[in-house]
Amino acid sequence: MINLFTKSQQAYGEFNNGEIIENKPIGFPQDGGGLKPYSNIFYWAHASAKKDSVIGLHPHKGFEIMSIVLEGEIIHYDTLLKKWITLKKGDVQLIQAGGGISHAEAMKKDTSIFQIWFNPDLRKTLQQEAKYIDVQHSDLPKNGNKTTVVGNKSPIQLEAEGIKIDFIEFDKESFELHFEDELYYSIYIIEGEVKNESIHASTDDFFIIEDESSVTFDVISKGRLLCIKSPITTSYPVY
Repeated sequence: MINLFTKSQQAYGEFNNGEIIENKPIGFPQDGGGLKPYSNIFYWAHASAKKDSVIGLHPHKGFEIMSIVLEGEIIHYDTLLKKWITLKKGDVQLIQAGGGISHAEAMKKDTSIFQIWFNPDLRKTLQQEAKYIDVQHSDLPKNGNKTTVVGNKSPIQLEAEGIKIDFIEFDKESFELHFEDELYYSIYIIEGEVKNESIHASTDDFFIIEDESSVTFDVISKGRLLCIKSPITTSYPVY
């Protein structure tokens, strides 16, 4: 089964009077959109900066918050490291907020990022100290057309159980994805266009696959996607 959520069906948000705009496959309850949190994925936003802009210092607790730079550059500050750190295209930042941390982000013009919140066992993480890691794109494991963000010896490890994350590039006439049972496969088309007998998806479209052993996509235009594998049922309560 494949459930498609086109960009127009996703939630919308903005910062600083539209200097930064977001489409959100999974938004907060007040954001609207056609999809609510599921599995241990709590929030997923694709943010784009129309000009240099800063999202000021704000707090987080409990959740694991991942930022992936798709294009451009961000500068990040948090109250754990207490310094500004630059992240460029392909770099990944993970905040494990624990008992509490605050951070700020400055996005350069024409920068775009994913920010994705994962839901670990909050009964545990709220009692832990906050942690922070940033990883350069060159340090992520690569295998052919796949770059792994979480899983397969990546330096990034999550408390949220069962999460695996891969970038996949597609530039041939078709490609096939294989799936395991009892898992969701959440896929965001970063750029490009694909189709099969079930869906036709292009840039900024999002879909969830479950209860399939494999799916073949025809490539209409080459591009790349992000795929997150997550459990249908977690061993702990989610928020």
